[in-house]
Amino acid sequence: MTIGFIGLGNVGGKLAGSLQRNGFDLIVRDLDRALAEPFVAAGAAFAQTPAAMAQAADFVITCLPSPAASAAVMEAEDGILAGLSAGKIWLEMSTTDEAEVRRLGALVAAAGAMALDCPVSGGCHRAATGNISIFAGGERAAFKAVLPVLSAMGQNILHTGPLGSASILKVVTNYLATANLVSLGEALMVAKMADMDLATTYEAIRISSGNSFVHETESQVILNGSYNINFTMDLVLKDMSLFQSIAERAGVRPELSPLFLDIFADGLQRYGPRAWSSMIVKRLEDACGTDLRAPGFPPEMIDDEPEAPGKEIARGGG
Repeated sequence: MTIGFIGLGNVGGKLAGSLQRNGFDLIVRDLDRALAEPFVAAGAAFAQTPAAMAQAADFVITCLPSPAASAAVMEAEDGILAGLSAGKIWLEMSTTDEAEVRRLGALVAAAGAMALDCPVSGGCHRAATGNISIFAGGERAAFKAVLPVLSAMGQNILHTGPLGSASILKVVTNYLATANLVSLGEALMVAKMADMDLATTYEAIRISSGNSFVHETESQVILNGSYNINFTMDLVLKDMSLFQSIAERAGVRPELSPLFLDIFADGLQRYGPRAWSSMIVKRLEDACGTDLRAPGFPPEMIDDEPEAPGKEIARGGG
């Protein structure tokens, strides 16, 4: 089985690494050829065009920074669509708009191939070890065909329903992570200004009803001062904009989502689009004239859980 992989950035490179580590024949491509070189050195082929990759691979994966980037890779004259044929499967692993993935999925189907949206969740450190979670939306037959591939990249794999459903859930979960990050920054700063020890505060939150995945990861790199969570301000704004668009199309008027958009727009203006997303707490640090630091916290998260074979997990509610 040959897998094509386009987009070897912070997340994509780690997912492609899991495929290569688990013995899949790999064809890679990225606009930054340097990102592809370690894979080529380890035995992967490099695709000169997305179309050539689609012709040579059984499955083609895209993991790109925006819906526009995916559309360009798919629809260019030498894009993926030009190389697809019956029996092939396109997996969109980017965080994207569900309407856009359905639009592209219809073009994939017209070429005789199948489409799945398969975004990941759980942090770059878990993508590196193959222990990340994966949502997968699309026809059940396509899901079953790619399950061995998904199982090499992730630990918990959830079939979410039709094409586009995984993208909705990815954006929803990223919204919740963003809400948690903003509230954690405020909680830590209030504790600091109330003369609480921040290492003690971290533990109090960790063992309490206030705990969360975001606290156990992002709070640590905030308290270290590196802020390095391998996710940037511009990507948060993209994801929050996607959430807001889904809400509006569904007839919902969120109260918090517009506030988070304003907060991160301000953070991006202050610290730059490629600043780590955890730096959003620096707005409060600057306003209060102090920082959120404690000894003993790591500069970057590392997943120390052994790599485990991925498995499909059942939907909740029974």
